[in-house]
Amino acid sequence: MRVGTGAGDGFLHSGTDGRESPAGLGPAAARGPRRPGRRRRPWRWARGWLGLVAATVVVLALAGCAPGTRVPLAGSTGGPGSAQPSTSRAAPPPTTTGPSETATPTLAGTLAPSATPTPSATPSPRPTVTVAPPRPPGAGSARKGVSVWSFGGLQKALSDVGVSWFYNWAATPGAVTPPAGTRFVPMIWGAGSVNPATLAQAAAAGDTLLGFNEPDLGGQANMTVDQALDLWPQLQATGRQLGSPAVAAGGADPGGWLDRFMAGARQRGYRVDFIALHWYGGDFDSTRAVGQLRSYLQAVYDRYHLPIWLTEYALMDFSGGSARAPSTQQQAEFVTASTTMLESLPFVGRYAWFALPATPGSLTGLYDPQGNPNPAGVAYRQAGAPN
Repeated sequence: MRVGTGAGDGFLHSGTDGRESPAGLGPAAARGPRRPGRRRRPWRWARGWLGLVAATVVVLALAGCAPGTRVPLAGSTGGPGSAQPSTSRAAPPPTTTGPSETATPTLAGTLAPSATPTPSATPSPRPTVTVAPPRPPGAGSARKGVSVWSFGGLQKALSDVGVSWFYNWAATPGAVTPPAGTRFVPMIWGAGSVNPATLAQAAAAGDTLLGFNEPDLGGQANMTVDQALDLWPQLQATGRQLGSPAVAAGGADPGGWLDRFMAGARQRGYRVDFIALHWYGGDFDSTRAVGQLRSYLQAVYDRYHLPIWLTEYALMDFSGGSARAPSTQQQAEFVTASTTMLESLPFVGRYAWFALPATPGSLTGLYDPQGNPNPAGVAYRQAGAPN
């Protein structure tokens, strides 16, 4: 049989007589030159044996290159029974580990043992990421509240603005459903609300009770100090945390309405747990307005040393006889600056913007009749957000 492929390749080739001859030699040369006078027949058996021996040697020499055998690589310790990878492959053969008989391809192109069916090497589509709607940014502030009255977008706006409390100048929330995490704070508005039924409703509505609304103004509760003091024990009897009457102005003035009320309450032994205040600024420069508000709050605290609830505040100028408000953008700048200041004062327990509705006639409202925020509303929604 032919082991090589041509002359000069180092293998044996078949001659024309069927016997193997050394590579590069023809049949005659393999038999040697003829010598005259001598008979060729005695050498035939010798040539036959030599050819057989040569073929055997070549076969034995080539046995190591037969298909199915492994040749140890340089530097390997391969011996009998050791299998080494071929260097002619572009990638290493699969390696099995342990009892597994199959190798699972990983997405990286390597082979890892597995007894499970081989998954597709095609990467799976990335899952769709659904982003949950953010919670109201200001929901983390326990101080921030808002005053409300009925309008079409009330429920939507109250759920969006991110306050922890609200009030409506009444003893009950009425048709309003407080959003989760938002509580209603009742108020005894004036002398006409001091009756057993209203007081019972207020007591049932919350753990805090706001006192009379602007008793120092004729168009509001319009009460004398003595009248308010005479009715105060009934409010105190509810057992709720009790806020002072909220004066329209002059809360820190010696001899003012609030000053006289607090002096009378001390003399009679009445309880007042915190001071309720209103403030409206006529200076529409945000920096100056914030400074004026802070000075007022500090002066009131320094006088009574009680926590302060700022239950109405905004930029609104009453000096010209009719109310005048800044642009919503100016109001928004003041909202951001003022709420940052209010959140920083340790003696400010609560604050509430006036007011949630931006309906006709409401110059400082935050949300339109459909319940959508204006620039000031957006700013107030973000106020008090945790960092």
